[in-house]
Amino acid sequence: MGKRIIQQARGAGSMTYRVRKQAYIYRIKFPTKTGEAEIVKILHSAAHSAPLMKIHLKDEIAFLPAFNNAYVGQKISVGQGKPETGSILQLKDIPVTSQIYNIETNPGDGGKMMRAAGTSALLSKKQKDKIIVIMPNRKEAVLNGNCRAIIGVVAGEGRGLKPFVTAGKKHHKMKSRNKLWPRTSAVKVNAIDHPFGSGRGKRPKPKISKRNAPPGRKVGHVRPRRTGHVK
Repeated sequence: MGKRIIQQARGAGSMTYRVRKQAYIYRIKFPTKTGEAEIVKILHSAAHSAPLMKIHLKDEIAFLPAFNNAYVGQKISVGQGKPETGSILQLKDIPVTSQIYNIETNPGDGGKMMRAAGTSALLSKKQKDKIIVIMPNRKEAVLNGNCRAIIGVVAGEGRGLKPFVTAGKKHHKMKSRNKLWPRTSAVKVNAIDHPFGSGRGKRPKPKISKRNAPPGRKVGHVRPRRTGHVK
């Protein structure tokens, strides 16, 4: 009897392919109240590339990606006050040309964009109730003026410059986020593990899979309009 290939095993879930719950114990969200908040702790989260800051506002606790030069005991304004580094404001209240991160795509969703270490976007234009934000790839995003964001740049830039050095460290880092590692090409594995597996000459079999193909069969070309060289 055959066994599940890697894609199927990951989808079904097992102790081998399961993320640690401890990695995602911190949920990123904005405080619901307004006022002056205090950074009470800066901590590490296995599930996030950037350090997180724990802020206290009145009787509310929230976790957010830390900004450059943030420190414990620092006061930041939430929903009011001057637009300065670390302030959490609506896009319509943030000056043009400001660098922002942890941007909401819909008002109240807690921040969905620009959360990785070292990232930020540029608030470019204001058009009535619409705000134009330029992403690092130079693409523009049109957002509601009531969406919130944090002024500044996410801390942790340059984290990719430090090598892992040992395979063990890389293994534990990938396992903490439930990432498949090491990655290998399909033709290198056994035939039981992939449709392209084994085969003399190490050539993948030409394959066109359907859009609704289950995990394990969706390999090769996924519902292409055409294949081959353009003549």
